[in-house]
Amino acid sequence: MPAKSIKQRRLMAIAEHAPEKLFKKNKGILKMNKKQLHDFAKTPEKKLKMKKPKKLSTSDFIKRRNKELYGK
Repeated sequence: MPAKSIKQRRLMAIAEHAPEKLFKKNKGILKMNKKQLHDFAKTPEKKLKMKKPKKLSTSDFIKRRNKELYGK
């Protein structure tokens, strides 16, 4: 499974190679097996965004779509 963002990829690489450097809030990642960590960490960063895009609520989606379609 490829990483969704650069930050996620880097976090998985740290968890795979230097787990002692993880912050306390990220220790849950160590429950993943080595193959899963490796699959996330090997994702090339070239096409990834810095952060995972935020999901839009339905009303925000409709507003954005109307603005694109009608310029309102």
